[in-house]
Amino acid sequence: MSELYLLDYGAGNVRSLVNAITKLGYEIRPVNQPDDILKAKKLIFPGVGAFGSAMTSLVSKNYVDPLKKYIASGRPFMGICIGLQTLFTSSDESPDVHGLNIVNGRVKLFDNATKSVPHMGWNKTLKRKQGLSAFGLSDDRVYYFVHSYAVPYTEDLATWTLATTQYGDEIFVSVIQKDNIFCTQFHPEKSGYAGLRILRSFLEWNGVSDQPTILCDSVEASSDYLTKRIIACLDVRTNDQGDLVVTKGDQYDVRERDNGGQVRNLGKPVDLARRYFEEGADEITFLNITSFRNCPLADLPMLEVLRRTSETVFVPLTIGGGIRDVVDPDGKLHSALDVAGQYFRSGADKVSIGSDAVYAVERYLENGYKLNGDTAIETIAKAYGNQAVVISVDPRRVYVSSPNETAHHVIKTIYPGPQGQEYCWYQCTVKGGREGRDIDVHQLVTVCEKMGAGEILLNCMDKDGTNSGYDIELIDDVKKAVGIPVIASSGAGRVEHFSEVFERTKADAALAAGIFHRKEVPVADVKNYLRENGILVRSPDNIL
Repeated sequence: MSELYLLDYGAGNVRSLVNAITKLGYEIRPVNQPDDILKAKKLIFPGVGAFGSAMTSLVSKNYVDPLKKYIASGRPFMGICIGLQTLFTSSDESPDVHGLNIVNGRVKLFDNATKSVPHMGWNKTLKRKQGLSAFGLSDDRVYYFVHSYAVPYTEDLATWTLATTQYGDEIFVSVIQKDNIFCTQFHPEKSGYAGLRILRSFLEWNGVSDQPTILCDSVEASSDYLTKRIIACLDVRTNDQGDLVVTKGDQYDVRERDNGGQVRNLGKPVDLARRYFEEGADEITFLNITSFRNCPLADLPMLEVLRRTSETVFVPLTIGGGIRDVVDPDGKLHSALDVAGQYFRSGADKVSIGSDAVYAVERYLENGYKLNGDTAIETIAKAYGNQAVVISVDPRRVYVSSPNETAHHVIKTIYPGPQGQEYCWYQCTVKGGREGRDIDVHQLVTVCEKMGAGEILLNCMDKDGTNSGYDIELIDDVKKAVGIPVIASSGAGRVEHFSEVFERTKADAALAAGIFHRKEVPVADVKNYLRENGILVRSPDNIL
């Protein structure tokens, strides 16, 4: 019987952590009641979401006292993300909520004046102690962070701090270790093989530091090493034979022009996702373009895709398509929050909302610019944190001769329209780009950010399938409008297109699909080219 226990307070994706531990040859049991905490020989407390909801859940489940007793007993304890933050006294995120107060300090919101918030992506850590094996932690590797709040590093925390990380001009505590406590702000279960090595080190640890922990007299200057992310996107649907396949089409036309008009089949989703992970993709995004309308929620094929993918893929997984209120064939209603919860429990880290985001913003504008709190964006962000909500935007250009011709936000373009128009606005579309709405991209992204979205997946209907490069003007305009991360999508055809988007805009990530599926431009080639051109990217690491 396993003596390793998982303290899951009920928010976010813990399946990937369980799968990572299983891959390392260990079994882990869930904490189902307070007494289970004190049965553990080792305890892991992971989580995403809000500080307040985490602490409220711990209190309501009567976990606080046994958790403090467990930590005081000297048995090994590991906290991940929220599991680290709750050890502190308080948080800006929930000012009136008390933490466990095991470490005296306050969790604070990042300054978003000069950088995107959440801090989302792969960044380095810098060890602040000597004489430790450091749990496999390496200053030469990057790890996956996704958070808006962190503990600023001060000398008062020196005895607790094993490593720090810099984001922009802020240095925060990214790893704490003291006595039997080891916690990471990043997610080792989502940090590839580098993260798995850290998990293995904890699982092999007896809770006692193997060497004296001597504070460094001086620590080299830190630096922000947040890498640019390369994301592989898989459009998933059923073909005419009922098989789930990865497909791709120009302007969403996924049928072959010959071969009887069959749905284009570029591979099986689980197999392709595993291939991209091994090739070095920083994230995997699944877009469900079938929606499986006549299928009960519990039986959605994409749930099984996520479950199987998360067994072998240890980078963040995003799922899009169908994140809305749904009704089972028997009439049972499931809210968008329920749907998202199913996906998170099946292995997703983020959900992507498309058409429903447009409808939500339309209601916001009709309601006198007021949030009502019941949209999918707001409810999911409140329960799981804004880092869990991605807005997928499908815009297309509408050319005008003068800004006075439209009430929408326009840009002056270097690519004139068919009648020589020098201006354009970007019209948002729904239903896979088939229907335009009277709302522009600027309105959509700024309102969705207010609603709680944590990231923008910025497609471009005009560029889709052209292999002519990303729409730099669109990406630059959106990036200037919001303070959250932006993923560039649509149009990549060569390695140069990836460097162009990072050099000419402040995009946080770049996504591609067909060129990766067909191996026209392998992920590794993109990474190598970016590295050669001085752009920070994560290096391959396939050694466990």
